[in-house]
Amino acid sequence: MSSQSTLSVAVRSETGSGPCRRLRDKSVVPGVFYNAQGVNLLFSAERTPLQKLFNKVGLSQVFELEILENGQTQQQPAIIRDIQFHPVKGTISHVDFFGVDLTKKITVYIPVEVTGKAKGIILGGVLQVFRDELEVVGLPMSIPEKIVIDVTSLEINQNVHIQDLKLPESVEFIFDDNFAVVGVTSPSTGEAGSEGGETEKAGE
Repeated sequence: MSSQSTLSVAVRSETGSGPCRRLRDKSVVPGVFYNAQGVNLLFSAERTPLQKLFNKVGLSQVFELEILENGQTQQQPAIIRDIQFHPVKGTISHVDFFGVDLTKKITVYIPVEVTGKAKGIILGGVLQVFRDELEVVGLPMSIPEKIVIDVTSLEINQNVHIQDLKLPESVEFIFDDNFAVVGVTSPSTGEAGSEGGETEKAGE
């Protein structure tokens, strides 16, 4: 888990596409904060600090949300539940935050990161990432930033399955079947790829 970050936002009262567009023109992002009690709060956040926060915490790590309203500030642990980007500029256009109770488990997806060079690639195999993120449930402050998988020992036709992976004690994977997360296939098999997977050919 990353060290906890903080983001300050201001409550907003105006709604609709016009006011939201004017906010974006000022490098301010409109958003909605949802808490566990079902209360929704409209806010705005400066784009640059928000982008830095997203780069650090992604969609799984807890941060401290500071909400400014009527001259008073309240703090709430939260995660980014959803984030939208401008289709051309690539800038953040909208964001949803979700308040969390640090004593209760949450369900999130965390990214998969592959490290090392598999033995099978040296022999002409193709490295396939079948799942680039995995669903977990656990206490918010215990959820790791990512799942790092060392593929160095993998030979051709060998896989790392989800049951092979380890998590902190208070965090668990959510899955029905013991599916392969990454693997090395023979060149003829790897060319076709796998649904949702990425490939890396020998020498790349």
